[in-house]
Formats: sequence, structure tokens, C-alpha cells
Amino acid sequence: MESSWKEFNASEPFEFAFLDQEFQRNYSKDDRTFSVIGYFTLVAILLSCLGLFGLSVYAAEQRTKEIGIRKVLGASVSGIVGLLSRDFLILVAIAVVVASPLAWWAMNKWLEDFAYRTQISWWIFALAGVIALLIALLTVSFQAIRAAIANPVKSLRTE
Repeated sequence: MESSWKEFNASEPFEFAFLDQEFQRNYSKDDRTFSVIGYFTLVAILLSCLGLFGLSVYAAEQRTKEIGIRKVLGASVSGIVGLLSRDFLILVAIAVVVASPLAWWAMNKWLEDFAYRTQISWWIFALAGVIALLIALLTVSFQAIRAAIANPVKSLRTE
């Protein structure tokens, strides 16, 4: 093949590659992009959990007297945890509703470049929303439980 190449096109060098190696080179860029996106996603989740934890600490601190009064009047720990967690979970649910169509659009744009495409199912976004709500619930509930089991006398005595 090399001699035939030089016979017809001597000015260009003869370069050859196997087809599977060419395909691998095409998709290696996507593999690197996937790795970088994975690392940044992990960092973003950790930072958002830290921010959510800080907000829950602040909210519990601001409502210490309210929590103490509710406990004295007979509120359960689960009721207080629900009270403190509800606002945060509503915000996370709104974020999921806003982000899901944007993510669907971005994924469809990215998948248009592939020869063999697949459709994105709705359950992937539902699963991502449920996971986001669970992460938020775990992050907030730690502080909410700590505030709910605190002695109400200490919070009311400072008044």
C-alpha cells in the first residue's frame, strides 16, 4: 500500500491507522470531559451540602426559642425536624423543577453529535430529583435533630 501511495501522491507522507483506534481517538475526548465533569460535580455537591448545612445551623439558631416553646407544649422530635426541614426541601424541589428542563435540553444537544443516539428517559430526572432531595434531607436533618433533642430549658432560660 505504501508503494502505491508514493506512486500516486509522493508529496504527502503515508500514514495509516486501524479503524478501531480512530474511533477510540474520537471518543477519548468525551471520556476526559466526562471525568472532569464528574470531579466538578462532586465538588459542587460537597459545597452545596456545606452551604445547606450552614443555612440549617443558622435557621436552627434563629428559631431556638420557638423550638423550645414547641417542645414544652408537647411537639415531637419528628414534628420539629419536619418544621425545620420543610423550607429547605421546598427550595430544593423548586431547583429540581427549574434544572430538569435545562438538563434535558443540554443532554439532547450533546447527544445530537453521536451517530447512534439514545433518548433520555423521564425517570432519570426523577431519580436525580429524589437523590437531591435525600441529600438535602440528610444534610438538614442532622442539625434539625440536634436542635429538636436539645433541652428546651436552656433555650428558654436566657430570655
